[in-house]
Amino acid sequence: MKVNTVSFRSPTAAQEFTDSFRQTGFAVVSDHSIEPQLIEQSFSEWQRFFASEEKQLYRFDPVKQSGYFPFRTENAKDYSKKDLKEFYHHYPWDRFPERVSVYTPQLYSALLEMSRVLLGWVEQCTPLEVRRGFSVPLSQMIDGSQEILLRAIHYPPLTGSEEVGAVRAAAHEDINLITLLPAATAPGLQVRDLKGVWHEVPCDPGTVVVNSGDMLKAASRDYYPSTTHRVMNPVGEASRLPRYSMPLFLHPRHDVVLSPGLTAGEYLHQRLREIGLKS
Repeated sequence: MKVNTVSFRSPTAAQEFTDSFRQTGFAVVSDHSIEPQLIEQSFSEWQRFFASEEKQLYRFDPVKQSGYFPFRTENAKDYSKKDLKEFYHHYPWDRFPERVSVYTPQLYSALLEMSRVLLGWVEQCTPLEVRRGFSVPLSQMIDGSQEILLRAIHYPPLTGSEEVGAVRAAAHEDINLITLLPAATAPGLQVRDLKGVWHEVPCDPGTVVVNSGDMLKAASRDYYPSTTHRVMNPVGEASRLPRYSMPLFLHPRHDVVLSPGLTAGEYLHQRLREIGLKS
């Protein structure tokens, strides 16, 4: 299984990107318009935030699902061990720490703009018989959505005393339509093929990893896969280093029908309960 790298500027980018999605559920996008410095500056903001006690003032709201989620809050669906991470959910409509208010909102906007292009590519290159199954055009599913989420994640250095079986992010599929992930500060992301074999996803600086989620799989009647992935614990010297990542999870409006009898809002609430973020 090879996750393809697609140049954002290629004249055949739309088809290349969609083909990679169809085959693997993943694609790596290079040569895009988001400035590398903006990504680096956003990472720096979050490194300072997670190192401070200020984060405790922004404990998450279980109803809004926004704010700071402490270390070992979340577990993968059907997995009992909590992930070895802490994270922050940023929505433009909610309060936001001043410490991370300069560059992160700019990155959110840049990733959202890029996501609209990518959704357009997928819709353009999806066969007509599949497109006819969308309750609304794919590119319009996110119009007015209040659920588009930037998640800043900190995976602390390992101590050697971690619970057996606990990893930075256990095997899971994303809930949303698509996820955009600027290259993390360290490798570790892996995807699983249909034979159960795990493969490393490139983590080249300046690239954006994009993957399809369960909602796109549902809306396309399984035409696009929602590929299982994980973040593994590093070994050796790398285990003493932290890892930071900032995925943008692209969610449709709550009222968008994904499949007969199932809206995006209903599906989201169901999955949040399964991963331990809602009671």
